[in-house]
Amino acid sequence: LGEDDFDYSKRSQWLRAAVLGANDGLVSTASLMMGVGGVNKDIKAMILTGFAGLVAGTCSMAIGEFVSVYSQLDIEVAQTRREKKRVGSGRGGGGRGGEREEEKEEEGLPNPVHAAAASALAFSVGAMVPLLAASFIREYKVRVGVVVAAVSVALVVFGWLGAALGKAPPAKAVVRVMVGGWLAMAITFGLTKLIGSSGL
Repeated sequence: LGEDDFDYSKRSQWLRAAVLGANDGLVSTASLMMGVGGVNKDIKAMILTGFAGLVAGTCSMAIGEFVSVYSQLDIEVAQTRREKKRVGSGRGGGGRGGEREEEKEEEGLPNPVHAAAASALAFSVGAMVPLLAASFIREYKVRVGVVVAAVSVALVVFGWLGAALGKAPPAKAVVRVMVGGWLAMAITFGLTKLIGSSGL
């Protein structure tokens, strides 16, 4: 198959898990750090919050993706068996040709372990960006600015990468990811600051 004939929808399973994981890791960890930073300027508090978000999020993404893809696998296997029964009863055994078809069908089935691993790894990679950006800067305002800048650059990269791998228009993907990330950080920072300043 040439590049023009390649079915990019076949990449959708691992690509969706990887891009979703990376964006979630980046945005959720950065938002947590920004939220805590809104009421506590201590660098240790921000780093510990980010690390806790990284560990919890990685576990959550991996488990959630595994369960989700396993459910999809069960549905597809059941559907395949029903189709085989129907076809088999109509024309008898399939011989070697039937075995080859079965192997191809198995290769095309979603893999829960691969999807979970891709999601967990991508989440960790995304979450490391704000953690590393904040780790070595003591000055509070500079630290917040560097975190926002680093996250913005990473959002552009992840948005472009997801679009490029799926052969989709990159501009829309980048804008969508950037706006979503900024909104998440701004809302978390603003609400946490508001609640913190009210003395609750």
